[in-house]
Amino acid sequence: MSEQPKIAFMASDTAIALEAQRHLSAQYGSVDPEAADIIVALGGDGFMLQTLHGTQHLDTPVYGMNCGTIGFLMNEYHEPGLMERLADAEEEVINPLKMRAISADGKVHEALAINEVSLLRAGPQAAKLRISIDGKVRLDELVCDGALVSTPAGSTAYNYSAHGPILPIGSDVLALTAMSAFRPRRWRGALLPAGAEVRFDVLQSKKRPVMADADSRSAGNVVSVEIRSEPTIRHRILFDPGHGLEERLIREQFV
Repeated sequence: MSEQPKIAFMASDTAIALEAQRHLSAQYGSVDPEAADIIVALGGDGFMLQTLHGTQHLDTPVYGMNCGTIGFLMNEYHEPGLMERLADAEEEVINPLKMRAISADGKVHEALAINEVSLLRAGPQAAKLRISIDGKVRLDELVCDGALVSTPAGSTAYNYSAHGPILPIGSDVLALTAMSAFRPRRWRGALLPAGAEVRFDVLQSKKRPVMADADSRSAGNVVSVEIRSEPTIRHRILFDPGHGLEERLIREQFV
């Protein structure tokens, strides 16, 4: 990386983030993302995910500065010394999940998810799901409000709220977590190899409709959903030293 990298400042549509974008662009200059050495995302975790999805074809590292609330994927917002922070930043590389969902009308929905792919009941009755791993049925019937498959990077998001495990970065595992499991009673889920392919078949889909969601990219009334890691796509995220995903994942478990 050159001593003075070309930076693309991208901001969410909040007033705080847009004001930060104006200040930083005036101080350090800003280029289009396609011409940038580093992309600086200004917003919260949701905008960070949006930025990573939107720039994945560039293979350009993204450094987030928190202008939102939680900011798990972000660094603290400070305007002074940005060049030094970027020069010292540590890089984490994560691979997304690929979702392939089929709706009742036969339409195929494909999407990538950095955090998780989730299935949620879309009606008043609990969902009934059959779960297969690498082509082998592992659970004939899960009665629940939903289920999700999470990456290590996303394990502190929706997965954690559903009482799923926090996964260390580099652990090469995925978390399969149930939401409000009724049968098997209180079934919490499973840890799976990163290379596993997970398939959900929706049972009684007309009576018990289910929707699928990959990082807020939704498909309605699905009858089956296949999920696997996509190693050919990588997201490069920059963190201040000592504040990377590995440290954050460990720290989160002792809060």
